[in-house]
Amino acid sequence: MKGYAGKILRVNLTTGQIKVEEPDEHFYRKYYGGTGFIAHYLLSELPKGIDPLGPENKVIFALGPINGQAVAGAGRNGVGAKSPLTGGIGFAEAGGFWGPELKKAGFDAIIIEGKAEKPSYLWVHDGEAEIRDGSAIWGKTTAEVEDIIRDELGDPRIRVAQCGLAGEKQVRYACVLNDVTHAYGRTGIGAVMGSKNLRAVAVRGTMDIPVADKAKLVELNRWFATENKPSWEGMRDLGTAGGLTSLHASSGLPTKNFKYGQFEGNEKISGQTMRDTVLVKRDNCYACPIFCKRVVRTGPPYNVDPRYGGPEYETLGSFGSTCGVDDLEAVCKANELCNAYGLDTISTGMTVAFAMECYENGLLTKEDMDGLDARFGNAEAMVKLVEKIAHREGVGDLLAEGTKRAAEKIGKGAEQYAIQVKGQELPMHEPRLKTVLGVGYAVSPTGADHCHNIHDTGFVKSAAAYEALGVVGGPIPAEDLSERKVRIFATLLPHKYFTNCVCLCNFVNWGYDNTVELVRATTGWNTTLQEVATVAERAMTLARIFNLREGFTADDDRLPKRIHEAFVTGPLAGVAITPEQLDEAKRTYYEMMGWDRETGVPLRGKMKLLDIEWALDLLEQSEQK
Repeated sequence: MKGYAGKILRVNLTTGQIKVEEPDEHFYRKYYGGTGFIAHYLLSELPKGIDPLGPENKVIFALGPINGQAVAGAGRNGVGAKSPLTGGIGFAEAGGFWGPELKKAGFDAIIIEGKAEKPSYLWVHDGEAEIRDGSAIWGKTTAEVEDIIRDELGDPRIRVAQCGLAGEKQVRYACVLNDVTHAYGRTGIGAVMGSKNLRAVAVRGTMDIPVADKAKLVELNRWFATENKPSWEGMRDLGTAGGLTSLHASSGLPTKNFKYGQFEGNEKISGQTMRDTVLVKRDNCYACPIFCKRVVRTGPPYNVDPRYGGPEYETLGSFGSTCGVDDLEAVCKANELCNAYGLDTISTGMTVAFAMECYENGLLTKEDMDGLDARFGNAEAMVKLVEKIAHREGVGDLLAEGTKRAAEKIGKGAEQYAIQVKGQELPMHEPRLKTVLGVGYAVSPTGADHCHNIHDTGFVKSAAAYEALGVVGGPIPAEDLSERKVRIFATLLPHKYFTNCVCLCNFVNWGYDNTVELVRATTGWNTTLQEVATVAERAMTLARIFNLREGFTADDDRLPKRIHEAFVTGPLAGVAITPEQLDEAKRTYYEMMGWDRETGVPLRGKMKLLDIEWALDLLEQSEQK
């Protein structure tokens, strides 16, 4: 088998047992890796109704076939577990160098079970693994942990994925980070690692992974670095923050907890300003020529350490415009703290914004906020709240639960300020600007998530880029939510999910046909656009079944009330997705997916077509108990 190590590592922290499994090629081709592996194992192995922070939960790191090859975007990989934030399926992706290192260490995935008696870390190297004492790294920052592990094992080239102090404290949106700056941000997987007393997974590999057609891979990567260069030059210059000011101009920049779509201080926190002031370096992921990662340094009062990288667009939005903060150095400090402690910058910033709006409306007092004047725009308060959340100190203990749970505890109507779907806070993309993106938020199995979603602005000017998938016709406005728009969404979404199965970066513009060529050259499989869409649909449907088994229904596929309220000013004044529009769009989507129009339960015929009828049987059996 080409492109894969052919081995999956299973580690039981309770018993100390470590074993290696070798699935057949059929399994690999059926699920590919990443989200496909994660959805399969979580649904088939986790009992219904387990506590996400209990020992029965599992953490699964999963790679795809391209990881470890000299291909732009091949540094990305996934991690999953039952989410402590949503109670449903959780998965997240990150770039960096850790994934390729694991592949070279001889494994395509790691399944971690049980709970260690004491702080531990996992050491994986060239086909071997051992559970080691992690007492020396417990309570440390992510950079300290990386240094300690490398010194202890005597190799500076070791790559470390870890949960951070926030994971130890079981902050429900604690993330996993590798190489300190690459975050598997969403759904709180870091808290699951912390609940298992597992602080880190260290890997080192020197093994070669054979591919079917190395010359073709070289040819494709050369094309990407030369002829395709215009598609990513802007990303190198400004990173993901390049579009912040244009989103402001179109009322698409979430501001003050999504109450507004424009932020007066947008230029002060823009990618251009970051480049011209605090940027000291551009960084990259494995084999990627783009170098979109930001590295920043600031002086007093925040003294941001470049070891912790710099903010991407989501972070500039969540701690900047969403909190009403136009102090770029304060935003950089919040980013540093999140990377040092292992916090998802999106949920953390959104939770701070939630607290600020509760404070301004009298639902939280200054005493409740530990003496902080937590108004929108108070940069100092914003930074201090990040610290409190990471340590679960004072009001931070409440906010560490996420906006949904915090609002339930506060009461007094606080729910209206919790801008979340299924318990997960919205990313920095405005559904009132991108309507079908809003549908994507609503139906996402992980709660609001932009990394497996479709952005309407991609086909406002032209749909030509999607003709390979059968999407024909002229451009379609971003605010449109017609059946045609939903059809485009349902067509494109599996291919977006597929990047998370094959483990290819979402921000690397390979195009649909070239992605298929990459898979063919790596694996030797005669795959097609239709096959990869089927692989992705399989993963999407398994995730849907997982949530249905855990008690989610079609009623949970909804947007926060605020998104149904139109802006008063700006280009989007008077524009909003009505509840009726959303309901019709999501039911149309259900039908197109082969799910029941009213319940969103996948139909048996569709499950047979995807060759996962066992999952529907599992759901029906759970309902009978």
